[in-house]
Amino acid sequence: MTTGGVQRAPSAVRVRVPASTANLGPGFDALGMALAMYDEVEIAVTGEGLEVEVIDAGAGEVAGIPTDETHLVVRAFRRACEHLGWRPPGVRLRCRNTIPHARGLGSSAAALITGIVAAYALAGRQHDDALLGLAAEFEGHADNAAASLLGGVVIAWREPEALWRATRVAPHPAIRPVVAVPAQRSSTEATRGLLPEQIPHADAAFAAGRAALGVHALSTAPELLFAGTEDRLHQHYRAAAYPATTRLISALRRQGIAATVSGAGPTVLALTTDGALPAEADTAGFVVSELPIDLDGVTVTEL
Repeated sequence: MTTGGVQRAPSAVRVRVPASTANLGPGFDALGMALAMYDEVEIAVTGEGLEVEVIDAGAGEVAGIPTDETHLVVRAFRRACEHLGWRPPGVRLRCRNTIPHARGLGSSAAALITGIVAAYALAGRQHDDALLGLAAEFEGHADNAAASLLGGVVIAWREPEALWRATRVAPHPAIRPVVAVPAQRSSTEATRGLLPEQIPHADAAFAAGRAALGVHALSTAPELLFAGTEDRLHQHYRAAAYPATTRLISALRRQGIAATVSGAGPTVLALTTDGALPAEADTAGFVVSELPIDLDGVTVTEL
């Protein structure tokens, strides 16, 4: 059984969902990309109650994750069940966490997509136009969720009737993302609070042009990634929230590397064609690794 192809209602499924990076420079709340780092959750319908088990699979952040109805996968699952008009008698979750929390790699969006897709699968329902919107209800934007759902590079937007939509763009095969993940956490809510209510018209026009160029660079012309990731819309307003991130991005860009803040930060995303950062880059305090672009998005397997 694969995502989107559910024909009947299984009693248990395994959901594998990729991490994501959003904005990609100027594409604030609109552009996203799935990365090959995965959370896996086994969800089963039971006779009664709720059981949640959280297993550390490398993220090292199990402590403090709730195991009750406040767990984000559970909340998303319940909301999707409500939308579908289906109520299971009981639910058991077994979660293997790999995506680090609050680092700008889409851990919340991955949890939301996991819960929502699991509800559709266990209810025996096909994906519909409301699925992405259910995730966006929680976060107020759909770029990370769309990337985890669809894989590859995505463009997300909202229709006038409040319907969230996304389309997938095939990334150029030469692009090899590298992430530098610090120990510092960042709150999306807090960093959004640093953004002004209004921006200069010139900055808006700059962002529109660079975002369009960024899509072209990501899909067709990676030699244009440096220009296509330049931003005047959000990064400099939030720079004070993560000074080490800001310094590393500035240093990499001085060396011609297409480096940006990953989502709300503080992870640094570098879009390279060789899968490495320059040897002279000062990455002290960061864990640096190449993360290929995930091309499949969320997958569901019947257990």
